[in-house]
Formats: sequence, structure tokens, C-alpha cells
Amino acid sequence: MNPRAPPLRGSLPPEGADPAWGGPAPDRPAADSPATRLATRLAFLVAGFGLACWAPLVPFAKQRLGVGDGVLGALLLCLGVGSVVAMLWAGWFSARHGSRPVVIAGGLGVALLLPLLALADAPLTLGLALMLFGAALGSLDVAMNVHALAVERDAGRPLMSGFHALFSVGGLLGAAAMTALLSAGWSPLAGTLLGSGLMLAAMALVAPRLLRATPAAEAPTLAWPRGPVLLLALLAGVCFLVEGAVLDWSALLLTEGGLLAAAQGGLGFMVFSVAMTAGRFGGDALCARLGDRVVLTAGGLLAVGGFVLVLLAASAGPAMAGFFCIGLGASNLVPVLFRRAGAQTVMAPGLAIAAISTTGYAGVLLGPAAIGFVSQLVGLPIAFALLAALLALLPLLAHRVVARPA
Repeated sequence: MNPRAPPLRGSLPPEGADPAWGGPAPDRPAADSPATRLATRLAFLVAGFGLACWAPLVPFAKQRLGVGDGVLGALLLCLGVGSVVAMLWAGWFSARHGSRPVVIAGGLGVALLLPLLALADAPLTLGLALMLFGAALGSLDVAMNVHALAVERDAGRPLMSGFHALFSVGGLLGAAAMTALLSAGWSPLAGTLLGSGLMLAAMALVAPRLLRATPAAEAPTLAWPRGPVLLLALLAGVCFLVEGAVLDWSALLLTEGGLLAAAQGGLGFMVFSVAMTAGRFGGDALCARLGDRVVLTAGGLLAVGGFVLVLLAASAGPAMAGFFCIGLGASNLVPVLFRRAGAQTVMAPGLAIAAISTTGYAGVLLGPAAIGFVSQLVGLPIAFALLAALLALLPLLAHRVVARPA
């Protein structure tokens, strides 16, 4: 690796960023080894798997508690609040003490808390469980990205897209496994216990292979997005909001619309995850060939078209095709936004990317709660139509996003 090479763009700043990211560089061991790459990939896999296991459980939780969309939206807000608060803590803690303990604690928390989501039989109990589950997910999410960038920088070649693809693979496996188990007659609790066991086994492989990085002397300062970074952050929030809505509400949209039975409700998110994964594996080559502006425009239009297909579908087949279009179209939108954040000059690249990450993940975790409140007022199909309108901002503003050379 060339020690003078600039930081790779499109990811969170490393633990104790070097001067190119606006801070001192830590004295840490080399990260370019198969073991650390395996640990990082498994951490992303666990995060995606644990989050996706919750999607097929939403209709069962609603039925078990006997609540409406408004109350369910409030419960999902608990998950988001726990996540965002934990993200702020995890970023500071990782900078001061290294990401390794946060990755381990977050991964174990996700695994151990998942069965509680199937046990909670009262709104208050489920709200508390979702808040803790969200805190574990948020901590893991921030810390694994910090760890991934350290591995990528020491490797001297792009790895972040592959790591994030593993998050998508985890989402696909989690949704598929939980849907298959529920369809086979397993109870939600039995399904979550099996999922928990698989995640604990993965974390047993992760823990000893993570970097034991020397922490930075001072934690990074929290920076609010401004100028072009603010536009990038808002668009990232929209993209993540769409992903969160598909995760938390697609099963209800399909089952309450009479397109699928409750046990098969997770198929929509599973198809979305397949398309998202495929798009991310090929995203780097696509951007290199067509350019960021074309990818933003074409991807945004394809995703909006997918929403239209889902909302007009009279049977499960067209609805599944719509979710595939949404996933494929949206798959490379966020990576492009991260890359443009590295190109702007208003803020240090590391701070800009961290600000966009926080805004984006707030969208995926807090946004679905807003969908619940909108659904309570005007219905879930109209709430999804509003998501499509927001997503149309990506192709409309693509020329502004790429106005500065990358």
C-alpha cells in the first residue's frame, strides 16, 4: 500500500483519522489480512441478518398486541430513537477506545435481544425491547463501518462496496430464513431463537479477528451538514427512509392488500434484498462506465417505477416485480452520494461522510415511524405513494449532486 495514498471515499472515517480526514493517525497494527476481512464481512452479515429478521415479525407483533398503525408507528419510533442515540455514543466511544468492543457488544446485543421481539405481549414491553434492539443495531452499524474503513485503507484497494454487499446478503438471508420458518409453521419465538443462535456463532468467529486498534487521543467533533453536504444528507435520508419503509411496512402492505398470507409477508423485502444485493455487487463497474449522474437518474427513475408497480398490482407477481425494481434502482444511490461527499470542499471529507451517515441511518430507523402515522391518517398505499414522490428528488436533483467533480 502506498502510504501517501489519499483516503478511499464513500465510507466513514477510520478510527482516529489521519490528517487527510481531519485528525491524528493512530498507531495500529496492519489490517490487510484474510482474518480481519472475514471478521468485517461477518459483522456486516450479522447486522443485516438481525435487522431483516424483524421484518416478517411485524404482522405477528401487530396481531399479538392488537394495535393499529399509529401505535405500531410509535413502537417503531422506539427502535429508531434507540439506534440514533446509540450511534452518537458509538462514534465517540470508537474514536476514544477503538471499534472492536463496540462491534462485539453490538453484535451480541442484536443476537440476544431478537427473541424478546417475539415474546413481548404489551406495547410498553415491545417498545422497550425495540429501543434496546435498535441501540444494539446502531452501535454495531457505526463501529463496523469504522472498522471496515481501517481494513480497506490498510488493504490499499476498495473493499467497502463488498462489505456493504454482505449487509445486503444478511438482509436477504434473514428475511428468507424467517419467512421460510414461519411458513413451515414455526412460531415467531422458535424462529428468533434459531436466528439468535446463528448470529452468536458468527460473532464467536468475529471477536478474536477484529483489529485491536490504538484509540485516538481525542474524540472527533460532531459536525452538522452544511452547503452541498446538506443536500447530500437530505437525499441520503430519503434513500434510507425508503429502505426502512420496505423493511418495516412491505409485509403489511402485501398482507392487508390481500396479495399474500401473513406467513409469506416477508417475500416483498426478500425480493427487494435480492435486487439490492445484485445491484451493489455490480455498482462500482456501473458507475465507472456510465457516471454518477446517469446512475442517480436511471436508478431513481427505476425505483419510482417500482413503487408505481407495487401500488397498482392486483396480484403477488407484479408486486414482487415492483419490489425488485425498487431494490435494483435504489442499490447504488447511497454509494454515489457518499462518493460525492468525498469530492466536495465545504467540509472535511471524513466529517461530511459521518454527517451523511448519521442522517441516512436516522432516515432508515426513524422514518418508518412517520409512515405509520401517515398510514393512520390516509392509509398505507398513499404513504407508499408519498415515498415514491420523495424518491423522485434523486433524478430531479442529480445534476446538482454531480455539479462538483469527483
